[in-house]
Amino acid sequence: MKKSNKYTVTAALPYANGPIHIGHLAGVYLPADVFVRYLRRKKIDVIFICGSDEHGAPIAIQAKKEKKTPQEIVNKYHYMIKDCFHDFGIQFDHYSRTSTKIHHEISTYFFEKLYEKKKIFEKTSEQYYDQEAKQFLADRYIYGTCPNCKNKEAYGDQCETCGSSLNPEDLIDPKSTISGSFPVLKKTRHWYFPLNQYQKFLEKWILIHHKKDWKVNVYGQAKSWLDQGLKPRAITRDLNWGIPVPKDTGKVLYVWFEAPIGYISATIEWAIQKKIDWKPYWKDKTTKLIQFIGKDNIVFHCIIFPVILKAYNSRYILPDKILANEFLHLENKKISTSKNWAVWVHEYLKDFPNQQDTLRYILIANMPEKKDNNFNWKDFQRKNNTELVAILGNFVNRSLTLIQKYNQGIVPYPNMLSIKDKKILNKIKNYPKYIGNLIESYQFRESLACLMDLARLGNKYLTEEEPWNKKKEKRVSTILYVSLQIVGMLAQLSEPFLPYTAKKLLNMLRLKTFLWNKIKNIEEILCPGHVLGKPKFLFRKITNESIEKQMKKLEKI
Repeated sequence: MKKSNKYTVTAALPYANGPIHIGHLAGVYLPADVFVRYLRRKKIDVIFICGSDEHGAPIAIQAKKEKKTPQEIVNKYHYMIKDCFHDFGIQFDHYSRTSTKIHHEISTYFFEKLYEKKKIFEKTSEQYYDQEAKQFLADRYIYGTCPNCKNKEAYGDQCETCGSSLNPEDLIDPKSTISGSFPVLKKTRHWYFPLNQYQKFLEKWILIHHKKDWKVNVYGQAKSWLDQGLKPRAITRDLNWGIPVPKDTGKVLYVWFEAPIGYISATIEWAIQKKIDWKPYWKDKTTKLIQFIGKDNIVFHCIIFPVILKAYNSRYILPDKILANEFLHLENKKISTSKNWAVWVHEYLKDFPNQQDTLRYILIANMPEKKDNNFNWKDFQRKNNTELVAILGNFVNRSLTLIQKYNQGIVPYPNMLSIKDKKILNKIKNYPKYIGNLIESYQFRESLACLMDLARLGNKYLTEEEPWNKKKEKRVSTILYVSLQIVGMLAQLSEPFLPYTAKKLLNMLRLKTFLWNKIKNIEEILCPGHVLGKPKFLFRKITNESIEKQMKKLEKI
């Protein structure tokens, strides 16, 4: 990772047409949160921006389903999503929404400036029209057979089975999601963005500058679009719900034109509240823009959003990294919001109170960084019980219980350190660097595995050294001193991954959080004579009964 003193980190704006599930967390929000927490621990100037995407056809579709207005739908799900992120420990600097006045103003301003600069053009074309519902159909109001994988439930903008980006005209036997009828083509007028004029710019930026440092899936999908040749794309829609197109009644801005601008409007909103200048986070060439997105959003973030910034031409920085994971499956089946096949985060928080870090751990350990991965409840139980409880929790609890027993909860002064003791003390000092390097290279699974290796090292050391053995009486203080240094290091390094556990552990140790860069230079994480708090269990076992309850819930779907 190229070093920078300032970072703008964005996480894809979740659609406010339903709650968030574990696939969203594993794909976008957990990797982003781990990365940002790490940067903060290094005292790097970073803002973490997100917000609810409240426009577009899916919102209107959900409103029809629930017999509510689109505004009622977005209000309901915006607050539900925002609360879930907060309760789960996703620490945004600012979580906004695209229905805010400031977002409408900024998006409209972008459109008007592109119009003034003649960067967009008007065109009449034929689009699908539902004669029964008497309305033009936006992309998501149309479904049919995907021309690529033959999935019969592909939408007019994308096939969720094969991931192909589509146009409504590409679908075989298209139908209206509103009435179920076959739509007809009817003339309508829209504003278009000439993507084709930016083909060479994108080829240079992506195919040359980012060929080696972008993830394979992101680079590959962007290259595929460029290889096919870019075409003008409509940036307005015939809808009643959205940001009205200036001086053009009955039309709204296409959600994938205005939603990415939401990162900028949310930053401006945050800066106004903080009474600081927002521009360095979007216009300073030394600032790194890192975007965490879903796999199905690659085209919009790699092609459309950068081109909008380029066309607007006001010194906006382009993304340094666009990171998309693959898909997380549930019980070996693809997670489906429409089919309710998911583990919803708000339901998890009710079913497993105060166990956010258990799910954080399992999702990071199973993160689909390079290929699709799977979540199943039995594995969730096994990993919690055999790793979090039996390795990390067990080592910490044994160490702190033994120190209460043998030294009244006070960190002991070590006697003569053995060669093994010295090797371990030297070894643990390297963990901040090991884990930091992995996080900086966006290898979050490996970085968590490295943290757990440290816990295994502590467990193995304590088991082999046996401070409870009477024959080791002279070494008890030394063994416990070394063990506590490992416990202290775990407390310092676990925070990006397991923030609730880290806080609990730091409180037990009566220890403050250190800057990440300084941890390796600290001679002793816990100094002799330091008084510790009383030990508490970090994790609790997941019972068969609670897992059976989750499995029965899935069986009912």
